[in-house]
Amino acid sequence: METTSLTLTVHQQLQAARQASGGRSARTVYGGRDCALRQTVIALVAGQHLDEHENPGEATVHVLHGRVRLATTEASREGSPGELLVVPDAKHTLEALEDAAVLLTVAKHGLG
Repeated sequence: METTSLTLTVHQQLQAARQASGGRSARTVYGGRDCALRQTVIALVAGQHLDEHENPGEATVHVLHGRVRLATTEASREGSPGELLVVPDAKHTLEALEDAAVLLTVAKHGLG
């Protein structure tokens, strides 16, 4: 049985994001490319965002630190620590309204 400290991972990824020229950092904490389920801690400094991209499968964003905005061309939703945002089945962006870290969980379809 494996365990991962999300508190420590958030701290490490926020430090890395603050030092990175792009203002972001990420670490997969469970799963991977060949797995149906993948969980990744993503840290973004305030004002940084993930460019518009497709949803690779069923996905949620659990806000662990700070505040973020998940947006499509038609709607947006802000999230704060403890909130779980369901990623829409549409192109979307994720923006850090303040230094933030999220746990992205993706269940990809069509593996096997």
